Amino acid sequence: MKPEDIGKQSKRMVRISPEDLIPLPYPYDTAYDEPPFKELTKEQTEKYDSSLDGFLAIGIPKPATKEEEDALVEKFLSGLEKLLTKENNWTFLQPLFHSLEYCVKCQICNDSCPAYIASGKKEIYRPTYRPEVLRKIIEKYIKKKGRFSSFMTGSNIELNWTLLSRLAELAYRCTLCRKCAQVCPLGVDNGLISREIRKIFSQELGIAPKELHELGTIQQLKTGSSTGITPKALSNIISFMEDEIEEIAGKRIKIPVDKKGAEILLLHNAGEFIAWPENTEAFAVIFDAAGIDWTLSSEIVGYDAVNYGVWYDDIQLARIATRHAEVAKKLKVKKINVGECGHAHKAMIVIADRVLTGNLNVPRESALPLLEEIVCSGRIRLDPSRNDFPVTLHDPCNMVRLMGIVEPQRNILRKICPQFREMDPHGVENYCCGGGSGFAIMQSMNFPDWRSAVSGRMKLKQILEVFQDVISPDNKKYVCAPCSNCKGQIRELFNYYDVNQKCGIFYGGLVELIANAMTDLKRPFIEWEWH
Repeated sequence: MKPEDIGKQSKRMVRISPEDLIPLPYPYDTAYDEPPFKELTKEQTEKYDSSLDGFLAIGIPKPATKEEEDALVEKFLSGLEKLLTKENNWTFLQPLFHSLEYCVKCQICNDSCPAYIASGKKEIYRPTYRPEVLRKIIEKYIKKKGRFSSFMTGSNIELNWTLLSRLAELAYRCTLCRKCAQVCPLGVDNGLISREIRKIFSQELGIAPKELHELGTIQQLKTGSSTGITPKALSNIISFMEDEIEEIAGKRIKIPVDKKGAEILLLHNAGEFIAWPENTEAFAVIFDAAGIDWTLSSEIVGYDAVNYGVWYDDIQLARIATRHAEVAKKLKVKKINVGECGHAHKAMIVIADRVLTGNLNVPRESALPLLEEIVCSGRIRLDPSRNDFPVTLHDPCNMVRLMGIVEPQRNILRKICPQFREMDPHGVENYCCGGGSGFAIMQSMNFPDWRSAVSGRMKLKQILEVFQDVISPDNKKYVCAPCSNCKGQIRELFNYYDVNQKCGIFYGGLVELIANAMTDLKRPFIEWEWH
């Protein structure tokens, strides 16, 4: 399949069937019937262009007239021109330029991509396909090479509505895990190119997944959190968590809120407050026992580490990042500490360097090295026998591959989990959970089926393989995933494949295991129940 094919009229570019997918290990091998993919309704196919692969992550309404189509094409070209100028692309121009200009099309990166491999190597999912399309558009419409030159360089691509609708969807078939960049001899970052394509659609055409923009960033700025939690709701949740902590610890531990001059402002993904409050509770228990001077914030946005703009829109990224810094400055904390959320690490600690200059340049760190120091220095009393069950570690892409935070979490698990075992591969070579770049929260139409069956399939395969010797549901097993979005994706994967019932595998964060090993607690911290 050639890049030019993306603009040609056809009912569907690619059709995936369960038979195409890479096989899974026991108990999902010979006797297992793969769940059928949900088909779009007639109304959905009439309203949206689903001709890429039959799945819809965004769902862009079809233009009513040729004039509307032409206007969208012009907006895309305007955005593409801005993307290639230093005045407008103040975040990623240099690495984008490198990635667009220096790919030698060796295709080494393809076999590193979990979505491409899991799909049965469907051509449109290879990491180099989207960049090849974009390069050809740039050659023909931005550099305006002549017909002969276009023919000689293979840039004769037709930019039309069909191409745009498919390219927008295709940008959301990449989890931005950057495993392809890791294996590239020249450091070409195809994940970045996918992200920048998303940026054009968002900033220039106003097109982005509802879960990321309207229900994510906009709701976060308006109400205080992407989850919809308001400051008043947060206060109620904290009271509930303090009650739960008292039941487990046997004493009342106050969760500090808006404490001026604290050493640390701890930023959680607010999804923890609703879906996994035990994570926030574990942080409180550990920090109290270790004597850490910390606080949460009750300010709008200040209690939610989420920054979905990192996945699709520089303006939205900057709005959230500056708000986080302003909250920290107001509280006069010494630094911000980001909890168990991978994309928040990327947004707040790495990419925010482009935004947080001058007075807003607040020191920002990951919670994992601090947790390592607490556990490995003996500041809290621990009994590893309390975690004497098989435990494996999922490496969140943005903490491990992007930031190089590899050993702190492992040093903790080696100390407190006697049956700790590594996935293959692991560390910086580990596979994405399949829910990266926003996929974990995107529930549009039939996209969850693609996310579970394709983008998350390699991770499920890894988890099943690492526990094959204890795969019976009678043996309790734990996947440690120190990232809120990764936990959300693993939850969806496990529900889709009924993993808990078939295999007895549970999932959770890192701090829950630390708290579970603490000897000062009245009863075990981890409850073996299904979320």
